[in-house]
Amino acid sequence: MAKKEVTKDTVIGDIIKERPEAMKIIEKYFGNGCFTCPGIKVESIAFGAMMHNVDPNKIVKEINELED
Repeated sequence: MAKKEVTKDTVIGDIIKERPEAMKIIEKYFGNGCFTCPGIKVESIAFGAMMHNVDPNKIVKEINELED
C-alpha cells in the first residue's frame, strides 16, 4: 500500500503513527521533546518548523524520501 504523501500541513502525530521511521527526522529538526508534547496530536510540520526556526519544506522532503 502506498504511503500518503506528507505535506507541511500534516499533523506530526499522524506522521509518527503512519511512518514511525520518520521519527528520526522529526527528532533531528525538533528534538526529542516533541514526542512527549501533547501538541503533536494537533500541530503540523509547518507549525513545528516555525517554532524551531526550520524550513518546513526541507523536513517534508526528507520524510517523503524515506524508504519503507
